[in-house]
Amino acid sequence: MCDFSFGQLLSHLSYNRNLRAGAIVGSGTVSSQDWKQVGSACLAERRALDLLEFGEIRTDFLRYGETLRFDVVGADGQSMFGAIEHRVVARS
Repeated sequence: MCDFSFGQLLSHLSYNRNLRAGAIVGSGTVSSQDWKQVGSACLAERRALDLLEFGEIRTDFLRYGETLRFDVVGADGQSMFGAIEHRVVARS
């Protein structure tokens, strides 16, 4: 698995793009190197990791009634932005 720092991503992006102050750059999901213990940041990523590790997808898609909780914690263990929770519901 390859890991690139955000600085490396910016360096590569600026190779042939004129980045200016105020440019908004996103990197997609941010995952932990310790994903086996803490989980993955993206369902598509989790399913791809299943394929790499087991040769098959073992992680199901979300089902109605399930709740997702997202949180980013700093080195001090404190939430950086506050947790976000979403419950999967059927469209009415």
